[in-house]
Amino acid sequence: MPTTTFRRFSLSAILSLFLALAFLASPAHAASPALSVTASSSTVTPGGSVSLSLTFTNVHDTPVQFIYQSVQPTWQTTQAPGLKFTLSGNTVDYTAPVAPGASTTVTISYQVAADSSCGGRIDLYTYLYYEYQAGSLTESTIQDLPGSDVLCV
Repeated sequence: MPTTTFRRFSLSAILSLFLALAFLASPAHAASPALSVTASSSTVTPGGSVSLSLTFTNVHDTPVQFIYQSVQPTWQTTQAPGLKFTLSGNTVDYTAPVAPGASTTVTISYQVAADSSCGGRIDLYTYLYYEYQAGSLTESTIQDLPGSDVLCV
């Protein structure tokens, strides 16, 4: 009977130690998100353009060495009949490394064709991936970006 109790205690102690070490090894995260986005307008007319300002903030306590971000239209946007626009680029180039607490900002834009249909909506999303703590830790996220209604004039 004492051997069984000792085994149970040992297994519990080992599991508790493992979980405690795993928790302590996790890096600290700040409360703010790593990516913030602002749009120059929520509406656009055919022939017009919208700029998106994308700001990446390092919310970790070690430098971010590598950042990859792509921007794509949503499926609904690609299916909108007659909606025509050109995105200035599908990948975003940030300056890295980014020190803890520091930010870097890039601007992308999309131009709506003059012969585009109106009454639709342009919605985009982004995939963000970055590496920190000497590349040993990574994070990634998919985030919606502010969209624009295409209005008739």
